[in-house]
Amino acid sequence: MSEELTPETPETETPESLEAPAAEAVKPRKNGLYPAVSDELAENMKSGWADTELHGLEPIAQAAHTAARRAALSARFPGERLVVPAGRLKTRSNDTEYAFRAASEYAYLTGDQTQDGVLVLEPAAGGGHTATIYLLPRSDRENGEFWLSGQGELWVGRRHSLAEAEQLLGIPAKDVRELPAALTAATGPVRAVRGYDAGIESALTDKVTAERDEELRVHLSEARAVKDDFEIGELQKAVDATVHGFEDVVKILDKAEATSERYIEGTFFLRARVDGNDIGYGSICAAGPHATTLHWVRNDGDVRSGELLLLDAGVETHSLYTADVTRTLPIDGRFNALQRKIYDAVYEAQEAGIAAVKPGAAYRDFHDASQRVLTEKLVEWGLVEGPVERVLELGLQRRWTLHGTGHMLGLDVHDCAAARTEAYVNGTLEPGMCLTVEPGLYFQADDLTVPEEYRGIGVRIEDDILVTADGNRNLSAGLPRQADEVEAWMASVKQG
Repeated sequence: MSEELTPETPETETPESLEAPAAEAVKPRKNGLYPAVSDELAENMKSGWADTELHGLEPIAQAAHTAARRAALSARFPGERLVVPAGRLKTRSNDTEYAFRAASEYAYLTGDQTQDGVLVLEPAAGGGHTATIYLLPRSDRENGEFWLSGQGELWVGRRHSLAEAEQLLGIPAKDVRELPAALTAATGPVRAVRGYDAGIESALTDKVTAERDEELRVHLSEARAVKDDFEIGELQKAVDATVHGFEDVVKILDKAEATSERYIEGTFFLRARVDGNDIGYGSICAAGPHATTLHWVRNDGDVRSGELLLLDAGVETHSLYTADVTRTLPIDGRFNALQRKIYDAVYEAQEAGIAAVKPGAAYRDFHDASQRVLTEKLVEWGLVEGPVERVLELGLQRRWTLHGTGHMLGLDVHDCAAARTEAYVNGTLEPGMCLTVEPGLYFQADDLTVPEEYRGIGVRIEDDILVTADGNRNLSAGLPRQADEVEAWMASVKQG
């Protein structure tokens, strides 16, 4: 990262304070590292730049869908001003920031992914709402902001003009630096999505309540449960790229053995960045006993032949929809007898769970079906005393099954997380819902209640399942699941 000519951004122009007038000149303070620029240089930088305005832009692919989503939101909260921010940059350390990722609620309603953006739905006199998207405009060259501000376009790249944004998003656009004052002066009921933009929340301090804002957040979470055609297509893209990522990993397992789990992590990350926007969550590249840790993301352990690799990873598309797939693979390409026995039990449990995914079924059905199969196996193997009904009633199987069998999937890997219990886990499946089915068995390395040969083995199989009108579709069926097929697939990939 270059450090030349990066003067400290003045307080009136920092991203944390968007209230500075756009025309105010940027005057970098002199400090020990970066001297103030000369008047001659400042004047020189104002002119001699080509006009790069883009015209005739086509709307983004989801523009019609985001318009329909805003209309549904408008109908749910008539007569109320609704404020949905994208969020701001977060500091990683000192003067570096984390890569920006727009809030899911904002992306769902706009398709935009730029930092500092805010969607506002203003109640219209005749009913309904008027939508406006507030964005940072192009960097001002007259006042020097484009090259003197740390977030100026010379440093971080060109952003769309407001006119360009209107063409792309299909929403009237205004300068976001005008929004705090407008919100402060506004009257009438307001709801806002909290937790992403402290400046916007500050401007609304005396106008919103936590209860009303929570109702908005919950509604937007529940609205995402049933996916439209665009979302289903994006989820399939995410899964298809993820399948390629798993193939990439199988090809380099010998290199991972010579290094660590991080070779696996890096290999999958390359696929995510080439075929998509990013990884949808921290990749779990858990080899050997690390597979018994549900969210093993340190990925710094050894990769050894004869052990299993539990790879839980997903590509996030450019529109921010993510896959979430898990396969447990024999590192040397072949399951031993005990590994296969445990793997087959998890596979059978997953088959039962997937079969329970259908419209009209209770959401909990696929979990219950999978848990029953795993419990039967644990009783059969003598690891827990039956009968099966007793074990299930007391939840004794959870020592080794640990987690729920799935979750909704979409813009977030654990999508719809703010939904009410009655609308989610106690709800009913509908066509268009997408969820994971991911049973597992985990025998901790220090679990003295199981035979020694079981200890340190963890197996999970996870697929992304779309509820259809007549049952379900496995979006990740491109990755083999049955043990013999996994071995044959691994051999084929390595040879190819």
